[in-house]
Amino acid sequence: MSEPLLSVKNMKKTFQANGGMFSKKKLVHAVNDVSFDIYPGETFSLVGESGCGKSTTGKLIDHLIIPDSGEIWFEGKEISKLTEKEMRSLRSDIQMVFQDPYGSLNPRMKVQDLIGEPLLIHTNMSAGERLKKVHELLGTVGLSPSHGERYPHEFSGGQRQRIGIARALTVQPKLIIADEPVSALDVSIQAQVLNLLQQLQKDFNLTYLFISHDLSVVEMISDRIGVMYLGTIVETAPKKELYANPRHPYTRALLSAVPIPDPDLTKERITLKGDLPSPSNPPSGCLFHTRCPHCTEKCKTQVPTPVEIAPGHIVKCHYPELTE
Repeated sequence: MSEPLLSVKNMKKTFQANGGMFSKKKLVHAVNDVSFDIYPGETFSLVGESGCGKSTTGKLIDHLIIPDSGEIWFEGKEISKLTEKEMRSLRSDIQMVFQDPYGSLNPRMKVQDLIGEPLLIHTNMSAGERLKKVHELLGTVGLSPSHGERYPHEFSGGQRQRIGIARALTVQPKLIIADEPVSALDVSIQAQVLNLLQQLQKDFNLTYLFISHDLSVVEMISDRIGVMYLGTIVETAPKKELYANPRHPYTRALLSAVPIPDPDLTKERITLKGDLPSPSNPPSGCLFHTRCPHCTEKCKTQVPTPVEIAPGHIVKCHYPELTE
């Protein structure tokens, strides 16, 4: 296998949260000892419940926020400790597509200026060359050159997401971090955008970090999947292996909740007991032990070590054999 394009090693990030007028400020453990690799040309997905740290992980990689500890390696270079000025040259290599395309597009700028802005910053193209490139990109994402004269509010959600994707493509990135890029769209539009992302990956040799809470969406687009719970990755595996043989009890519960389109088929739904613990007061030992049906005293006191149970299939659980 080739060298990873991106390597995240033991990354941690906490935030200070105001505990109220008469209480102390609390530390929220948003990302807790996260490690994974992404290889050139693949789609690696992070999936989990809202608040599990997926989006924070994406922002840390894109240097929008700085990790407390750990390392982020991109093309063999450690980037987590770079200054903003040093990071500027890497901005063209790592681009983001956000959940809310309207929120990430300046409403006062025409679409052609929005898409062309990265070219103005990162290249020496003339105005005419930039406009030609913008028209090419609009066509690439299924829009016409005439759309460039309009403003973001004149487009539907799906069209705005296409504009966001075109903007990310302008500087020929190597890695695109797609943070819930289809969650705000209708199901039929979701499929169109996912198909577009897959086609662009082939055409431009792109690598994706795809962030989502929707396991059916993740199944469509992923090569490998990391399952996050309370700021940590509890299971990583190739897509087919994860869906056929989930070994962490949290992964099994998530997959059991995915609806089946055939009304004649039924499957057992695994219901987790208890509430999701607060990231400002995470449980000791295994973070999942408060909701796990297989919990023992060992789970309550000892942090599990990730174990590779099959090629590329890594589980952070003391008893992965109990879910066979």
